[in-house]
Amino acid sequence: MLHDRLYFRVAGVARAFVLVALAVPILWSRDTPALVAIVTIGSVWTVATILDLRPWVPVGVLTAGEGLLVGAVCGSAMDSSLAVLGALTVPPFVAGIYRGLWGVAVALCAELTTLVAAVLLLAAGLTPDQGYAAFSWSVIGLGLGLIGTFLHTALLDRTDPLASYHYAQSLLRRLIDISDGLDGGLDPVTMGGGILSTVRDELPTSVMVLYVPRGDTLTPLVTRSIGNPGELSRCEDLAVRSWVECSPIHDGRAFAFPLTDGDGVTAVVSAVLPPGAEPAQLGAEERLRQLMNKLRPSAVHLDTALLFAAFRDAATAEERRRLAREMHDGVAQDIASLGYLADALAATATTDQQRERIAQLRERISAIVGEIRRSLVNLRTSVGASESLGAAIASIARNLSEVSGVAIHVTADERTDRLRPEVEAELFRIAQEAMNNAVKHARASAIEVHCQVRAPAAQITIVDDGRGLQPQRRGSHGLEIMRERARLINGTLEISETPGGGLTVAVTIAGGGEHEPETEEVTIGSGTDTRTGA
Repeated sequence: MLHDRLYFRVAGVARAFVLVALAVPILWSRDTPALVAIVTIGSVWTVATILDLRPWVPVGVLTAGEGLLVGAVCGSAMDSSLAVLGALTVPPFVAGIYRGLWGVAVALCAELTTLVAAVLLLAAGLTPDQGYAAFSWSVIGLGLGLIGTFLHTALLDRTDPLASYHYAQSLLRRLIDISDGLDGGLDPVTMGGGILSTVRDELPTSVMVLYVPRGDTLTPLVTRSIGNPGELSRCEDLAVRSWVECSPIHDGRAFAFPLTDGDGVTAVVSAVLPPGAEPAQLGAEERLRQLMNKLRPSAVHLDTALLFAAFRDAATAEERRRLAREMHDGVAQDIASLGYLADALAATATTDQQRERIAQLRERISAIVGEIRRSLVNLRTSVGASESLGAAIASIARNLSEVSGVAIHVTADERTDRLRPEVEAELFRIAQEAMNNAVKHARASAIEVHCQVRAPAAQITIVDDGRGLQPQRRGSHGLEIMRERARLINGTLEISETPGGGLTVAVTIAGGGEHEPETEEVTIGSGTDTRTGA
């Protein structure tokens, strides 16, 4: 394996370097007993290097044996020279390279055992100078062994292409084990609803919104309103101030306070008391402080759920990009080359029958290439961090219209507030699937798409003038997938035939609050491109 070769090179360089560093001063001083010891140690390391290259001996036995022999030689030569004790640093380092921390411990114990045994057999015992030198070099050997252990891990991670997947496996297994002990699960909306219920138990409110940070903005997660929907904008302003200042904010009947988990603000609760309620009489300020402490565990739970949702979305997006790259570089190129071959055959056809069949083949290849292009667009396109859901739907509609020639009219009715990333992603995929079905199977000539977002509420409607709802084809799961996507975000999907022909697909996410529309209309395909705003 590649990492075994790297271990061999590092160990060989370390042995050669220490051998030269010890031999030069011994040769200069012409210390014959020490020179004999260095030659013996050099022979041991040469044999060890050969065995490293050709693994006839298990690596554990090899590193332990190297420690035993080097310790014995150093113990035998201590009476004549202390310089050879520098060789004690090599076996722990090499063992750390090959076997990690456990190898360091074995090699160090082995060399110290034989060193002490050799001294006791050949001499009366250790002098203070010898003991100090042996201890010093052993400590240095331990330090180098720890460095070898670090290199062992670093080289293994760098050379193993599956290292990140193995690490991810261990983390996911731990997450599965831990999830059994999570009382509230990992659904952010459910947890957010529980937080707002706790707030309402303490204080009567007519409007409540739970916001979560998304980049440089706050996104509504859960909204509960039984009062004036216009007060939602007031909640948003207070939530932003509370988030920036990381402290409770009061403004008449309205208030906001952050939820922290120790590392930062996880969410912000903003609410408005009903008309006639007096914050002072309700003890709102004191109750808010109590709520912040009471909801601290809930903030940790919510942050965990949001991290899990972000991980799921990131993993899905990366897989889509990988599949798009593989399709573009593989099957798409191969099929496109078949088109060139068909053109060459058409030029050499000798009969009308041959020309007709080659033309049919060329037409079929072009249709397949068009289908692949639509698939690549579907895989690559997602709701970006800097664009709205309506803009993302308009982008995919524009690409689909260019490929298919079908005019698609997109109307985006949105505010600046964003939906949660996972909600936007599922709504986007539902709209994408509905438009694809209208183009591919319903043979529509025009498609109308309306996207209305009032975070956390939203509705997307796709209307086409095609053949309507057709009998389900074998192996087709498009409608089931759209319904499953809607269920994942607590939405409802309605499919109905349009009077006069065509189909209407509507997905709705419930939420509170209505606002004046801010409309953007985009006609794509055979029509003109117009934009209006209010």
